[in-house]
Amino acid sequence: MGILLVYDVTDESSFNNIRNWIRNIEQHASDNVNKILVGNKADMDESKRAVPTSKGQALADEYGIKFFETSAKTNLNVEEVFFSIARDIKQRLADTDSKAEPQTIKINQPDQAGGPNQAAQKSACCGS
Repeated sequence: MGILLVYDVTDESSFNNIRNWIRNIEQHASDNVNKILVGNKADMDESKRAVPTSKGQALADEYGIKFFETSAKTNLNVEEVFFSIARDIKQRLADTDSKAEPQTIKINQPDQAGGPNQAAQKSACCGS
């Protein structure tokens, strides 16, 4: 599983919600879920930007997650974000599989040296 935490670079309140979202993820998602922080609307004029790139990167660094700035309007880095989360998930699953014990079922063969009593017990239940 992977989660993209997306905020609007022109809306500081959306950025301020990220910490709360991460707390919710920590409470309700598996511990090893992949996360990426994404600042959207990177195409907007600098005068409209409320969250500088450095602030987004600092938050991502604090949580040890990747950071991208994107623009859904111009398609800037959109594909890269999805490929990145997909690669991270694939790598995590491969790492988990290689560390896991193989799942096996142990089948014991019946004791062939049971003697005549074993045969008699089998035929007794099937009728004489």
